[in-house]
This record gives sequence, structure tokens and C-alpha cells, in this order.
Amino acid sequence: QVPLVESGGGLVQAGASLRLSCAPSGRTFSGYAMGWFRQAPGKEREFVVAISWSDGNTYYADSVKGRFTISRDYAKNTVYLQMNSLKPEDTAVYYCAAKLFSASYYYTEYDYWGQGTQVTVSS
Repeated sequence: QVPLVESGGGLVQAGASLRLSCAPSGRTFSGYAMGWFRQAPGKEREFVVAISWSDGNTYYADSVKGRFTISRDYAKNTVYLQMNSLKPEDTAVYYCAAKLFSASYYYTEYDYWGQGTQVTVSS
């Protein structure tokens, strides 16, 4: 069973918006920092954004600052990624991930992953 389930991906035109959701499946992620990563064909998985559990601090990749916003609904244990002003270079599979306590820029430090959701931005 995949511990995290992403949804909300799709095909949009450049300049459009999408909101991705990440919800737990079969367990709670109380106490966990949550992150979003993405991987385009032929490229390595890269950090997009993360949010810490305790203080809610957020961390963004330079490429998405000002366009993407991460938020967290603690009651629903769900994380959202609001993506505005999408660009063709944002096209990738987006993965949600969880690790204990503090957020990290490094995907190797995350313990739990979702199956990914495809985001395709046409020019």
C-alpha cells in the first residue's frame, strides 16, 4: 500500500494553475515534514518545496518561488501545492514525500513517497 496519495495533476496551458493534493493512506503523518519533488523524463528528481511539521516553515526551489505555494491542513493531514503561472519547464511527475520533523531539500532523506501525479504544461 502506497503511504501517500497525490492527486490534481493534469494537462494545462502555460500560464494556467493547478492544485495538487497529498493525503495519507493507511497511516497518519503527524510529526512529519512534507515535501514535493518532481522528475522530468531523463532528469534527476529535484526538490520543489517543503514544509516543516513543528513551525510550518516553508522552503522553495528558486525556480518556483513566487509561483508555487505549499500549505498544510493539519486536521485532514493533507498537504497542498498550489501552482500558478505554470511554465512548460514545470512539466514532470510530481511526488509527495514525508520525513520526520524538519524539512529537507534532499530527496534521499524522505522516508515515505507517493506514486506521483503527472503535470504537463503545453506552450
